[in-house]
Amino acid sequence: MLDWNEYRTDLKKRISEIGKLSPDTVRGYATLSNAGAQTNHLDAKTRELISLAVAVTTRCDGCITVHVDAALKHGASREEIAEALGVAVALNAGAALVYSARVMDAVDAHP
Repeated sequence: MLDWNEYRTDLKKRISEIGKLSPDTVRGYATLSNAGAQTNHLDAKTRELISLAVAVTTRCDGCITVHVDAALKHGASREEIAEALGVAVALNAGAALVYSARVMDAVDAHP
């Protein structure tokens, strides 16, 4: 397994480098990332739990390390994180099932 803390530190350094080379790209990302916090319809912990589920479905290690850190800082428990991950697992399984139906549709459409 990764050293997640070291990876998060290294990742932030690399993203900082990208920010110097392409500041609008990183600024745009930051705007998107902070948009939910502006409305405050969901609390920070809930947004981080959603972020972790999405990180799993998009297979983003960088997202995992950043959002685990943030989720824990916002008071998320291991149990809450595990439940959010269960949602991610179910959605990935659901997506596979939907695409399986598409395969069968393609089979039926084949001459």
